[in-house]
Amino acid sequence: MTAKTLANRQETNTSQDRAPHAAPDELVPSRYALKIGEIDVMVVSDGVLPLPTAMLAHNVDASVRATWLKDMFLPPDAFDWALNVVVVRSGNQTILVDAGLGLDPDLHLPRAGQLIKRLEAAGIDLGSVTDVVLTHMHMDHVGGLLVDGVKEQLRPDLRIHVAAAEVKFWEQPDFSHVSMPPGFPDALRSAAKRFRKEYESHLRLFDDEQEIAPGVVASRTGGHTPGHSVVRVTSGGDRLTFAGDLVFQVGFEHPEWYNGFEHDPEESARVRIKLLRELATTGGLLVATHLPFPSVGHVAADGDNFRWVPVFWDY
Repeated sequence: MTAKTLANRQETNTSQDRAPHAAPDELVPSRYALKIGEIDVMVVSDGVLPLPTAMLAHNVDASVRATWLKDMFLPPDAFDWALNVVVVRSGNQTILVDAGLGLDPDLHLPRAGQLIKRLEAAGIDLGSVTDVVLTHMHMDHVGGLLVDGVKEQLRPDLRIHVAAAEVKFWEQPDFSHVSMPPGFPDALRSAAKRFRKEYESHLRLFDDEQEIAPGVVASRTGGHTPGHSVVRVTSGGDRLTFAGDLVFQVGFEHPEWYNGFEHDPEESARVRIKLLRELATTGGLLVATHLPFPSVGHVAADGDNFRWVPVFWDY
């Protein structure tokens, strides 16, 4: 990262100090700002989602998975998956990439669904959002838009960008290759159906690639879901890719392990390896939904696998 980028990032982080401070019960920071060239990027935590560790790799022996968890100092049965969302400001556009889990009381997940209050704490008015990009339509990516009172705060001309293949998939979703806890398929179907009903008129569908704003491009990758997409931010020689659900914590050392939420796990593994190779070659930054907050880092090649290199936080 260039000296100019670092200076710009310090300026961005300083500007956030003028925003309202986190509530006293927020023991850790929930937003992290940086500059990608002339584009402002902020990673915002939507909280954490406790899930069984078997979700990390359902195609390997339980003892192999247990060894990896032990080596990573992670609990053997369940641990907290991060939920990260990104806000991008390019030109006169404010772009929300994914919308978090929301506040479905039936899910009993009190530490998730924090996005709306954390956007407010960061000084980001929902009415200022011009565009939303959805990496896919799982409930932890659309749920924030379904929170009571949110739609009324959004602009009437809000554009929601999503791959056409993703919308089509949720008309008759296939769960035959997933390995989810009971109840999740029904919850995912319900959230996707409700989202489409609420926001049909705002949808802006694309096939393979769409420029959302100068330097901000959404590209369909498939794999995790048929219309899963990543968002690339490029400016002044700097690069950042928001990978959505293509990369999980175990995916660097074991990119061939299947995640329980992947609707096409074989294709997911192929797409994941391709993306990680790209990032290891270009040196661009990676942010992903379920990597530990703020999940900003680089990817290094490590033989046939990869290594995660988190950035040093800039204060």
